Amino acid sequence: MKQLAFIGLLALAAAHIARGAAPVGSPVFIHGQLAVQGTHLVNQKGEPIQLKGMSSFGLSNLAQFSNRHSIKWLQRDWGITLFRAAVGVDGPRGYLANPRRMEDIVEEIVEACTTLGLYVIIDWHTFTSESKEEAKVFFDRMSKEYGHLPNIIYELWNEPMEVSWDDEIRPYMEELTAVIRKNDPDNIILAGTPRWSSLVNLAADNPLDDPNTMYVLHFYSGSHKQQIRDGADEALEKGLPIFVSEFGVSHYDGGGREDRAAYLEEADRWIQWMYQHQISWANWSLCDKDEASAALKKGADVRGQWDENDLSESGRYIRTQIKRSNPLLIK
Repeated sequence: MKQLAFIGLLALAAAHIARGAAPVGSPVFIHGQLAVQGTHLVNQKGEPIQLKGMSSFGLSNLAQFSNRHSIKWLQRDWGITLFRAAVGVDGPRGYLANPRRMEDIVEEIVEACTTLGLYVIIDWHTFTSESKEEAKVFFDRMSKEYGHLPNIIYELWNEPMEVSWDDEIRPYMEELTAVIRKNDPDNIILAGTPRWSSLVNLAADNPLDDPNTMYVLHFYSGSHKQQIRDGADEALEKGLPIFVSEFGVSHYDGGGREDRAAYLEEADRWIQWMYQHQISWANWSLCDKDEASAALKKGADVRGQWDENDLSESGRYIRTQIKRSNPLLIK
């Protein structure tokens, strides 16, 4: 009996190592290597799963809230299984201006998520394909460094604007996918779609050949409603796997201008729709910016430890949705 128990411990230890040394009981320990089957994200057992979590704000501007302490708090208090690192590409503080700074920030987030056993999206956060060559360099480095881990997800182009899927977006995704797959044959890739990743159906007739690619849908509940869900339903009916890597409960501009409302009734419809289809999601965003989509109020500690008074209306709503397994129990 002692020998059998010892063998069992060895098997558990081996499985632990195979999962990238994720803590026992953590999301990555439980689900391991992810894959795509049909329209679903599935775990190492082939079971459909839904990841839920938070996105950073653009890390070129408000990186201070995305650190190992705050991410640990999000896991402990909110129950996140996913964190998205939005790598600001453009502007005076972005990757193009200071690659080393941005890589250091991303590496801290990835290593924190790996230590905690969380899945992490590395997001090339831009709106055009002008930085394609720099994106290749970046994702080559990221996939060489982290491609052996099972918790990495690559988002190759955050929000393509009014450009063609066939003529511009798909060729871009093919080139970037080839760079990553040389180093990492298995982890999930997220492909942005036309019109700020709102028209996922336009990719459904000509998807990429890569079997572990999912297609990005972004929405803001104050601006994007049933028409966008109808297009996404069309894509699902054609077999296209969807991943909502960014959404907010505000107007599409983040709710920082004239319209500062939180549209929670429409957010309820979106949350339920994602639950019904087991679509994974990350909410925009973990920051204290003066806008409706920000999860935190001014004065919130950058290291976490937030109580209800530190959270915005959006932050309180999203925390509730992450913590509850049944999204019909709203607010």
